[in-house]
Amino acid sequence: MTADAEPHARESEVGVGPWPGGPDAWPPLDVDGVRRHDPELLAHGDRRNVVDRYRYWTVEAIVADLDTRRHPFHVAIENWAHDLNIGSVVRTANAFNAAGVHVVGRRRWNRRGAMVTDRYLHVHHHPDVAHLLAWAAEEGLPVLGVDNLPGSVALEGYPLPRACVLLFGQEGEGLSAAAGAACADVLHIRQFGSTRSINAGAAAAIAMHTWITLHA
Repeated sequence: MTADAEPHARESEVGVGPWPGGPDAWPPLDVDGVRRHDPELLAHGDRRNVVDRYRYWTVEAIVADLDTRRHPFHVAIENWAHDLNIGSVVRTANAFNAAGVHVVGRRRWNRRGAMVTDRYLHVHHHPDVAHLLAWAAEEGLPVLGVDNLPGSVALEGYPLPRACVLLFGQEGEGLSAAAGAACADVLHIRQFGSTRSINAGAAAAIAMHTWITLHA
């Protein structure tokens, strides 16, 4: 195999091909009145970035199954300047099966980094921090900021509640003044090198995994 051919070969190996045995061997398309398996995927293969348990399932069936075991934490991120990290945050929220993702500020965001994982999540929009806080209050959820602001508390060892909203600022700017002031607490991730801050997407992944280690 040549060096030029190798990437194409690897791409063709992603996912699975058509269901073995053809249509006569297909599993039931509907389970308990719900369309679980997609006939197009069964016929042509499933090359999506999903775990094996969901191969050949419809998007709707995957979302419905995930809904039965969502974790009770939400992730919110401010979006005042089309932050490219939002896609990464969404993808991580999907990996940890967050209850929802909330985009605060601009409704539009770059979905490329999400790798289509936003289809399997509940993504909400709030025009500003005040609207997010009002929603969280109605749901009885404390809002915890994640940023290395003065007066912030170390994430390590902090008793993260099971049901909560983790709020992140955009890359570079961090949490807005309004967001930082409104949070029940602002948490920082301890660092040991020379950089003043870490990437917003990386910070979100660390915070979500910290929740997972405590509660999942």
